[in-house]
Amino acid sequence: MCLLDAVLEWSETAITCRATSHTQPNNPLRAADRLGAANGIEYAAQAMAIHGALLANSDDQPRQGYLTSVRSVQLHVTRLDDLPGELKVHAERLSGDANNILYQFFLSHADCCLLEGRAAVVLDASALKESTV
Repeated sequence: MCLLDAVLEWSETAITCRATSHTQPNNPLRAADRLGAANGIEYAAQAMAIHGALLANSDDQPRQGYLTSVRSVQLHVTRLDDLPGELKVHAERLSGDANNILYQFFLSHADCCLLEGRAAVVLDASALKESTV
């Protein structure tokens, strides 16, 4: 499932993407014929994944990341599907190492913030398990 349409800009620390899938009636995240604002977290997670892929060396083996927590999430709207046009999805890497990353994210529409928060990503969950044994 790919919810994002394009990467608008990116750097070593941030990415901004465009999405219009929130308007599609066949959006796989819809429930009861609506797309609740909390689903914006998945949009942000996909932007984080793209950011990681863009930063990876071409020789690197692809790594599967896991969203391990979201914190300080604020929903400023109740739903996304009633917004015409495009959403902007922004994620900024706040800190991290080779296996754990902390991002802050926000989704906006017409320069209005729809939701925002922070997310922790683990790139290799098996390495965490091995380090605790």
